[in-house]
Amino acid sequence: MGSGSSVNATYKYSLQKSENAFKAAVLIQRWYRRYVARLEMRRRCTWRIFQSIEYACEQDQIKLHNFFSYLMDRFTPSSNKERDFITRMFLSGESFKEAELEKYCDYESMEVPDSYTGPRLSFPLLPDHATALLEAFKQKQQLHARYVLNLLHETRKHLKQLPNISHVSTCYSEEVTVCGDLHGQLDDLFLIFYKNGLPSPSKSYVFNGDFVDRGKQSLEILIILFTFLLIYPKEVHLNRGNHEDHMVNLRYGSCAGLIAMARVSLGNPTELPFSVSFSYGFTKEVMQKYKVHGKKILKMIQNVFCWLPLASLIDQKVLIIHGGISDTTDLDMLEKIQRNKFISVLRGKKRKESNRNVEIQELNGESKVEADPAGNEAAPSLSPQPRPAQAPSMANRLEFSRWVRQTVQEQIEWCRRLVDISESEEEELTYSSVVSMTDLDGPCWTRQEEWKQILDILWSDPMPQEGCRVNTVRGGGCYFGPDVTGKILEKYNLQFLIRSHECKQEGYEFCHNRKVLTIFSASNYYEIGSNRGAYVKLGPDLVPHFVQFQANKTAHTLTMTQRISRVEESAFRALREKLFAHTSALISAFKAYDKDNTGRITLSNWATAVESVLHLGLPWRMLRPQLVRSTADGMLEYKSWLDDLAMEQRSQEHIQSSLLEVIYRNRSNLETIFRIIDRDHSGLISFEEFHQTWKLFSSHMNIELTDDSINDLVRSIDFNKDGNIDFNEFLEAFRLVKQSQ
Repeated sequence: MGSGSSVNATYKYSLQKSENAFKAAVLIQRWYRRYVARLEMRRRCTWRIFQSIEYACEQDQIKLHNFFSYLMDRFTPSSNKERDFITRMFLSGESFKEAELEKYCDYESMEVPDSYTGPRLSFPLLPDHATALLEAFKQKQQLHARYVLNLLHETRKHLKQLPNISHVSTCYSEEVTVCGDLHGQLDDLFLIFYKNGLPSPSKSYVFNGDFVDRGKQSLEILIILFTFLLIYPKEVHLNRGNHEDHMVNLRYGSCAGLIAMARVSLGNPTELPFSVSFSYGFTKEVMQKYKVHGKKILKMIQNVFCWLPLASLIDQKVLIIHGGISDTTDLDMLEKIQRNKFISVLRGKKRKESNRNVEIQELNGESKVEADPAGNEAAPSLSPQPRPAQAPSMANRLEFSRWVRQTVQEQIEWCRRLVDISESEEEELTYSSVVSMTDLDGPCWTRQEEWKQILDILWSDPMPQEGCRVNTVRGGGCYFGPDVTGKILEKYNLQFLIRSHECKQEGYEFCHNRKVLTIFSASNYYEIGSNRGAYVKLGPDLVPHFVQFQANKTAHTLTMTQRISRVEESAFRALREKLFAHTSALISAFKAYDKDNTGRITLSNWATAVESVLHLGLPWRMLRPQLVRSTADGMLEYKSWLDDLAMEQRSQEHIQSSLLEVIYRNRSNLETIFRIIDRDHSGLISFEEFHQTWKLFSSHMNIELTDDSINDLVRSIDFNKDGNIDFNEFLEAFRLVKQSQ
């Protein structure tokens, strides 16, 4: 009897213990799920901050180009000298004819000193050359400028023979590896080659654009990719990305000059007066690494970029493009476009309108000569505008097509002579020109239509909604929905699209019912631990197999919480800089909600006002706890909040807050403007160029600047009295003019 009671008690105890253990497990599981959910929410918010700021910067590039176009439309040169300056600064005057480019970039005249210990190249290239380059770059060695120019020369010759759409087959190799954006991160490329193997006759690669900008070793990546392209021309394929564009390359760069200018304004300080987010620009990278021959290398690379193919097609079933598509994407047109005409896609929009007008005028038998504003006669060397011959009958399509091409080309050449623009290439037989000449009875596309085709495939992004609309977030290209994808796939009998252009946390992402694949190969893109890199391998069955990686060793040692915290801290630091850069606009927006001038607004109105100024599309109410101190009554003293924000951006030297705000808001645009004026990338602009530039800007800034006042300004900011203006002095001029407003 007693024994039975003991067993029963033991059973009840065991049952109670199991029940408690089960409840504890449920509580732990519930807590863990909430914890992971909170981490995921923080990660998504951080990601949105980084992406919004990145895309806003790209949008600024488009806005800057539109700003220049606006100035050009409204600025009337008062002399031939001013007209020449505008032509050199904003049009494609940097283009060289074939013979001129060869002469300018004459690598054969360069001697390689005996003291040079880096790799040496001889052509045709062999696999040993590629191996030597890889080892040299791992040891931080630099390739001599002679070999760089020689490599670019041979690469350009090869690219000119390639079609606009490269055709890749899995029949000749076991699989094809597709890599996305690298953005100057050489360690990622090294890791890809280590894990997947070097390019070879049995291992094909497609590199899908955006090789340069942001990372510090863009040039090394180009050298390696171009070397493998020449060694294995059938196995290595390169697509153009939106960053293979010299206007985009001009914008990205560190703000070292900005820091120095702030030091000058403060009177000396050795300590930096404020924190600066750095991004490394390709133009600046080349000029720093090759101070003597950097200009020649940049000129040659600029020409190589415009010859890069626009897309790749695997087994006629998988289309690889950098950005995306639109509802007007036409692969037949893309195959026949003379792609080298578009040295910069950002400049195409301005030039396309004039060319369209030329075509319309020619078709109507009209001609229009622009008179000299000063009433002067045309220069003796300027030939009269060509008059088109009588248009043949539309019934004969072949003859009419030839007439259109001939008259439009004559008009364009006359316009080039008018503004002293040399063509980027002499007429020669390339793949694109042969295609065009063999299809004379086909449709005659305007430059605008061709430009839009290229802009869309380089700049567009997919969206989950149906339809196709303008990509207002980036400022270029479009958003395309699953219906647009389906129509393109059906029209050209494709299985799916591979694109890049967007950073993804896992390195890749499917959308549109797995019909669009985004692949991104730059790991730790925003911050260490922010994302993995990835590449995809396709065999004859065209089933994608993904390989993910982290090139930074530190990222492997961080826990999930540490990784998210580190990335989150970096994101909010960048966001605070963005907020500080718009202090004046924020005050105006806050005052609109502060009708009684109390200096206080509700937190809800704070969120609405911030979005109305920054237009980043961020969930400000969710981000508020990280940006605004909690208040008991739900009201914010916005002036105090802005003062706290300013204190984070300046040192104890108390640099003028309004000056800092102007610098932060305009730093990227100002550096880009300076580089555009600085045609030879010497870091200096002449007094005359400075004078003409400020005449151009004065109307936009609503400031009356006479010639005498500009000359006084030039003399006052030329601190070292060398007769030239460097970037620091250029920024000082901007500051002085802004203060006078």
